[in-house]
Amino acid sequence: MAAKYIIIGGSAAGPKTASKIRRMDQEAEITIIQKGKYLSMASCGYPYFVGGVFDNPNQLISTPTGVPRDPGYFSKVKAIKAIVETEVVSIERDSKSITVRDLKSGKDSVMAYDKLVLAVGANPVKPPIPGIDLEGIDTLQSMEDAVKLKEVAIRKNVKKAVVVGGGLIGIETCEAFQLAGIEITVIEMQDQILPFMDWEMAKLVENHMVSKGVKVITKKGVTKFLGENGKITGVEITGGEIIPCDHAVFSIGVRPNSKLAIDAGLKVGDSGGISVNRFMQTSDPSIYAAGDCVEVTNLITHNKQHWPMGDAANLQGRVVAQNIVCGNIEEYNGIIGTGICKVFEFTAGATGLSQKMAKNEGFHNIITAIHSAPDKPGFMGGKPVIIKLIAAKSTGKLLGMQSVGLGDVSKRVAMAAMALHGRMCISEMVNLDMPYAPPFSPAIDNLIAAVHVLENKWQHNMSGISSVELKEKLDRGEKPFLLDVRGPEEFEQMRLGIGEVLIPLGAIRDNIHKLPKDKDAEIITYCKISLRGYENSSILNAMGYTNVKVLEGGIIAWPYEREL
Repeated sequence: MAAKYIIIGGSAAGPKTASKIRRMDQEAEITIIQKGKYLSMASCGYPYFVGGVFDNPNQLISTPTGVPRDPGYFSKVKAIKAIVETEVVSIERDSKSITVRDLKSGKDSVMAYDKLVLAVGANPVKPPIPGIDLEGIDTLQSMEDAVKLKEVAIRKNVKKAVVVGGGLIGIETCEAFQLAGIEITVIEMQDQILPFMDWEMAKLVENHMVSKGVKVITKKGVTKFLGENGKITGVEITGGEIIPCDHAVFSIGVRPNSKLAIDAGLKVGDSGGISVNRFMQTSDPSIYAAGDCVEVTNLITHNKQHWPMGDAANLQGRVVAQNIVCGNIEEYNGIIGTGICKVFEFTAGATGLSQKMAKNEGFHNIITAIHSAPDKPGFMGGKPVIIKLIAAKSTGKLLGMQSVGLGDVSKRVAMAAMALHGRMCISEMVNLDMPYAPPFSPAIDNLIAAVHVLENKWQHNMSGISSVELKEKLDRGEKPFLLDVRGPEEFEQMRLGIGEVLIPLGAIRDNIHKLPKDKDAEIITYCKISLRGYENSSILNAMGYTNVKVLEGGIIAWPYEREL
């Protein structure tokens, strides 16, 4: 007798589970139940649809050959029954059945299962702020949301919009609206956008957004939505300032949709996500769960967390299918926390722990390094990539990496993610054999060069200082000797303007008289990316100077205002 598998949820994990089951068992009776009207949506593509990168919404639900993944597609191609606009209202575990409700007719019916899969996703967070129900306040969580915001962009009757939340989706939504010619203000309650990054890296992204005409407000939250005739006209933020707007998009995160599981008596974790074991099996052996509704293990901290990402959902769905059909043969061990987004011409990505996260998780004895360089040789049109690495100081084990810039950030984040999955240490990464040709990278890839900087600090071959540490020194009134070793033309085009002295690298030995007479004086040296700064530190050390530091990442990685 054919096994009966029911999958609740039709976005990412659900269809992946169903399709993999079918490939492994051609006789099984497979049913997907979806509350909404769409199936297998490429939800990460919503901002690009809204922004006009493509205009046909069917592309968000279509196969690579352009066939929409609707119920007819699943029936004809995969022999999977897909029921849309239908809600599962309860799970009866004792009888291994579910009660479903047709949302059009309101009629309830009961369906039996042998194995059940919960892939019910997550819900956008919408706190009870006064005025939140005004017309013109949306989220970008569903296909319906995307179509609605696309219409807003097309109609051109919205001139000013506010994006509440500076996370991945918020930043991508910001770009989508800006491309549509809408004046954008991003409001983030924390002291930075992109909270998965450290402040100085996120600030570089913010600076790029501001250069594109986006207003970014941090350290303030929304206290009230203002409106007239039921429609939004403005946003009041902490301190009473009012930001006029015609539209607002809420993007402050999501919560696991675990109500159905809780009502059924299934175990739920501290994050609110459904608890699953390494086989993606819930506390009921006949029920599995995957996607944005579950909590998973962080492979670095070994803690449970909610990780609502489309790639993870698909991978989990595949594991669920294998275990349902073959009996718990495949493990999903967890995540390391890899994410990336496009911000106008900039890319921002990270994997593993940020410095702030590492400290919060108890990794207090850490070492960091920041490196800046073009992603390929200048004669091939190289563009800047800035990388920050975090490692355990005692062992050299890599803990995390962040990268931003105009160049190929994605490649470097992927490389670092593989290193984290491999639990690699600094000493194991310094000589990695990576593909090299001038159209693709420098001879020593950016990530490996960043590891070299980290190793130099780890082995005490270089003393580095971050832009944040230098700024804190200056704010405290300290006056280190700041030495810019670029050429005069570079200095006239771009400079920090913080009291630095210009002595080109090739002229250092002829200008010793301009350096501090005290060999123990603190000297901070740098250039555009601080390669010349590092070379200069070696020269100064050979001259007997004992307190020379290199400004990591150079001027390119300076997140504060510059004179030029």
